Amino acid sequence: MKSATALNSTLSTNLQDHNVVIFGGTSGIGLAAAIQAKGAGANVTVIGSNAERAKQAALEHGLSGWRAADVTNSEAIYAALADIPKVDHLVLLAGTFVAGKVLDAEIDYLRRAFEERMWASVHAIRALGERLAKDGSITFISGSLSDRPNAYGTAVLAAASAAMEGLARGLAIELAPIRVNTLSPGPINTPILSKALGEGRDAFVAALEQSLPLHRLGTATEAGAAAVFLMTNTFMNGATLNVDGGARLV
Repeated sequence: MKSATALNSTLSTNLQDHNVVIFGGTSGIGLAAAIQAKGAGANVTVIGSNAERAKQAALEHGLSGWRAADVTNSEAIYAALADIPKVDHLVLLAGTFVAGKVLDAEIDYLRRAFEERMWASVHAIRALGERLAKDGSITFISGSLSDRPNAYGTAVLAAASAAMEGLARGLAIELAPIRVNTLSPGPINTPILSKALGEGRDAFVAALEQSLPLHRLGTATEAGAAAVFLMTNTFMNGATLNVDGGARLV
């Protein structure tokens, strides 16, 4: 058993010289996590769907590297990870806002909610295999829909989000001692939110803010800090970390 001194030392470690790979790391929460991980000493590689955005993010913020990959394409995932020798922390935040009612939307479109999240994560983990550090971590993303689905065509997305939390709990045992956790953001002010809401964004956000306990949306920086916390706290395992300002309570 480790001594109290050793445990305290473990809990206070930063990310100095750790290799961090972030899918969805070119904007929003992923980019905020990448910037903060770099600030904690990590070598950060970001992977996004658009090569130009990925390159720009890496250059602008002094990140170690970038890749472009369509996460619904398993071959692209394997190719993006092929030349990375070791990964201490794998963060999987990629995914679009898949909204469509089960009776109306195209099945192939709805399937993307699982392809972008669960199956992309499975392929990324398999692609890295033994290159995942045994004392490292994997972080998934779910979202407040997993706790509180709504009536606006998000049933499948809510199911995919909840699936990530279940997958993390299972893999925390299957991949032990690698730690596996899930970040569950609530209403966060990110580009994906603006894209999803379109022209009605401002009115929707204003109404939402009135109902939230903190009367504001969260920031990408706040949610990104939670992702870094899951990397650095070595006793977080099989957990879902809610970063929603108490939104799930109202």
